[in-house]
Amino acid sequence: MAKQDYYELLGVARGASADELKRAYRKMAMQYHPDRNPGDKEAEAKFKEISEAYDVLKDEQKRAAYDRFGHAAFEQGGGRAGAGGFDFNFATGFADIFDEMFGEFMGGRRGGGGGSRGADLRFNLEISLEDAFKGSTATIRVPTSVMCEPCSGTGAEPGTQPITCPTCNGVGKVRAQQGFFTIERACPSCSGAGRVIKDPCKACGGAGRVRKEKNLQVNIPAGVEDGTRIRLAGEGEAGLRGSAPGDLYIFLAIAPHRFFQREGANLHCRVPIPMTTAALGGTVEVPTIEGNRAKLNVPAGTQSGHQFRLKGKGMSVLRSPNRGDLYIQAVIETPVNLTKRQQELLREFEKAGNKEGTHPESEGFFAKVRELWEDLKD
Repeated sequence: MAKQDYYELLGVARGASADELKRAYRKMAMQYHPDRNPGDKEAEAKFKEISEAYDVLKDEQKRAAYDRFGHAAFEQGGGRAGAGGFDFNFATGFADIFDEMFGEFMGGRRGGGGGSRGADLRFNLEISLEDAFKGSTATIRVPTSVMCEPCSGTGAEPGTQPITCPTCNGVGKVRAQQGFFTIERACPSCSGAGRVIKDPCKACGGAGRVRKEKNLQVNIPAGVEDGTRIRLAGEGEAGLRGSAPGDLYIFLAIAPHRFFQREGANLHCRVPIPMTTAALGGTVEVPTIEGNRAKLNVPAGTQSGHQFRLKGKGMSVLRSPNRGDLYIQAVIETPVNLTKRQQELLREFEKAGNKEGTHPESEGFFAKVRELWEDLKD
């Protein structure tokens, strides 16, 4: 099934600004968030799709690649790693796209050691909101290509050495005259390496690299956001025959939290408050992202939907000592499973009558309804 266009998915024009993208994503994320749609697989799938679309379009480089190549820009050499449930695929950057289009004309792909530079890799890592708040260290397992140890990456059988290519005399490039133009391209005999291997290494077949799974430590700083990219230089695929390795890019995804919803550096939490506490006033304990408790003073007459702000109790801010705020949304809870005595007390309260202003919201609502009915009669 063809993937939906990212712009259509978010409901924005292709020339939408970063602010427009952010507003569209927030609106749809709130609508399809798993916490608001428990057990709804379609909503969960939709939430993942819009998160993927926003992850691409909010990044200038990835957005430019998507605008030019569509979904194909992120599907080249894609694969999955079963370990830990993380997705794994190749990440093609602008330098690689440039190489694909102009590499042959310019004399081969960039790299060290006269061979092809190793490919950059992408690893998707999901972390908890707590880890994003305090920072953490994660161990990941990445299937990749590493330097062949028996031949030390040369591709030649141990005890032998590659020889200078007789076609290009070690330059790695050949020239051909076409009319008034001189075309320079990679040497077809050595593929631009400048050397040829007469006796290839048996362990790697002359490639100078072998497939292997690497264990790596990733330091995740406090305050990272969903979609943050961490670059591990030189941890991508090993290059051919000792040439420079590629880089590994870690893309972070923050798992939904059972209590908190994040909006930038701020956190939002819906807290149920007993009806009596809301009516008479009191205090309730609310959770914080540190794993502690904070006391919230609830004034008498608090209504459902009222929002309280706990300053400095939100998320860490990347590379900053500051923190966001925690917003508590009150949800007034109507009691259930009342005892006979509790029901009697409530009936006594009802019979005692209500003075004007006791229920301002309902009084205002029904006053407007009566006005509507009177207008309809006229």
